[in-house]
Amino acid sequence: MSVRGGRVLARGTATGRAFVHGKWGRRLRRIAPVVVPVLLAIADAVLVNGLKIALELGVSVVAAAALLLRRRFPLLVFLFTLPGLYIGYIWFAPMIGLYTLAARRPGRVRLGICAVLLIAAHFFPYPISDFELTAYRENTLVLIDACVTSAAPIALGLLVRTRRELASRVEDLTRSLRREDRLLADRVKTTERARLAREMHDVVAHQVSLISLQAGAVQVSTADEEARAGARTIRELSVRTLEELRHMVGVLRAEEGAQEARELAPQPDLEELPRLIEMSALDVTYEGGVVAGASGAKTVERAAFRTVQEALTNVRKHAPGAQVRVRVDPADAGLRVEIRNGPPDAAATVPALPGGGHGLVGLRERAQSLGGTLEARRTSDGGFVVRAEFPYGAG
Repeated sequence: MSVRGGRVLARGTATGRAFVHGKWGRRLRRIAPVVVPVLLAIADAVLVNGLKIALELGVSVVAAAALLLRRRFPLLVFLFTLPGLYIGYIWFAPMIGLYTLAARRPGRVRLGICAVLLIAAHFFPYPISDFELTAYRENTLVLIDACVTSAAPIALGLLVRTRRELASRVEDLTRSLRREDRLLADRVKTTERARLAREMHDVVAHQVSLISLQAGAVQVSTADEEARAGARTIRELSVRTLEELRHMVGVLRAEEGAQEARELAPQPDLEELPRLIEMSALDVTYEGGVVAGASGAKTVERAAFRTVQEALTNVRKHAPGAQVRVRVDPADAGLRVEIRNGPPDAAATVPALPGGGHGLVGLRERAQSLGGTLEARRTSDGGFVVRAEFPYGAG
């Protein structure tokens, strides 16, 4: 096949696939199971009885048309097809009707009576006066044929119904297994959260408590005002850290869902930014142009607070002695937060603080989850800038 022929074939295949899965394809799949049996039954009636306007053809066409309602009234439709079998000698309409009855209303007594009716309509000739009781061989063959004609659609209908029931049960079992998997995953998650809560409480809380006690001892024992102020700051930071740790442990141990976790979580907002900057021990200039809580967007204010907190932590780690400017002002239908620091002081000692390199990544993910953006880059003077924008209505 040439390249052009291959392209034409591929285009035709794509067009056919689009038709099958498109609106017309869905409509055709819905109509075909209803219309095709009727067309087959009409063709059967015409082939058996011809196109002459006669009783046989009329009864057969009525039996075929009744199949349009076979899914809604299977028993009634089957009874309508029996005259077509008895008078018009058609097979498709009564067999399809009996199949539908077996697939949708599979009562044993009902199916037994309908099977006997179909056998009788098939066995006895029309008119009944043509029946020859002494034609044993012919009558036996017709009876066997009638029994097979009756048993085949019943067997097929019951098979299809059983298959549907099995598929439904398999689907229910699959949903049950998925639900059990989710419950098991939730149980494992709950256990892990409880373990993390215990570890945080036993290790971190103990260490921070010791820091607070030592700072309190220094604050009481020293006569140096500057040392006392530093010890007071350390003690306040330790107490605040313990409070937030208590909230975090509560969140990890919460089992009543996200709503309870949100209620247990600490809720810092823009009102606490001046206090955060004051306790940061950095040379910070704060420019705030937004009234805290003005729009009730607590989630956005919390994200802005965490952005400033993480940026100031990075300044302490990587740019000690640098001058910092924090700006929080309104943007286009949102909130803009910018933390810009200059180059570090060459005479300052770089603290050996641990870092995992995940702070800015977490801030960017938080901003994106709220529909905002975050940019972090170095500046030409050797400093660093973190700029975030949040839609001030996402909370």
